[in-house]
Formats: sequence, C-alpha cells, structure tokens
Amino acid sequence: MAQHVRDIMTSAPVTVEPQASVTAVAQLMRDNNIGTVLVTDGDQLRGLVSDRDLVVRALAEGGDLEQTTVARACSEDLVTVGPDEDVDHAIELMREHSVRRIPVVDHGHPVGIVSLGDMAIERDPQSALGDISAAKSNQ
Repeated sequence: MAQHVRDIMTSAPVTVEPQASVTAVAQLMRDNNIGTVLVTDGDQLRGLVSDRDLVVRALAEGGDLEQTTVARACSEDLVTVGPDEDVDHAIELMREHSVRRIPVVDHGHPVGIVSLGDMAIERDPQSALGDISAAKSNQ
C-alpha cells in the first residue's frame, strides 16, 4: 500500500513574509530548531529559505543583515508536492531536482514540509541518515 506525504511530513511549517530580515529568520530557525522556513505572501507560498541559503546568499555577501530581507536569500523556483501524493513521487522529485526538502502545498497554501531526513526515518530508520535525522539536536 502506498504511503502518502501527509503521513510523514512536518505539518504547520514556520513561515515568514518576504520582507522579514535574515536575522529574524535565523533567530526563528534557532528558536524552533529547524533548518528551513517557508516564505509566504499572505497565505501563498513564494519561496523557501534554508540555513545554508542564509549563509551563502546573505551572510557571505556582507552588509547589514537586519536590513537584508529574506526575499534576497530564498529559493523561489520551488518543487512542491501535495499532501495526498505518494511518498515515492516525493522521492522521485527530490532525486530529479537534487533537493533535500520539498514544501507540501494544498491549493496553493503551505501545509507542511517533507525532507530527506523524514524519508530516511520512515523508510530506513537504521541507516546513518535515518539515525542522524532522528537524533536529538545538539543545541
């Protein structure tokens, strides 16, 4: 029996508006122990920003991070899945697009995020990735 994305996704993703500062986003990531935040305009998904995006597209560029908006650091060309799609389809999309996280969208509205780590925990919890993904944060 096929498993659906909704069965393994992280629901209620943390979201920010495009004009949020990268400093505020980094603090949200720290406070929520997450590595990805979805960028929304109202309730419509507009982008995704990872901790790596913040480093490569904002911190490494220099400047005032309080004045740098997340719109400058986020990925806007997104691959998304629906909550009722098969997990196998999400895995195919990750492979095809070389991404580790995919926003889960229902009628244009973000409802979750599914990650490579989620897949590993579900499919192969004894693998190194599954083990690492399930481990408690070192914060």
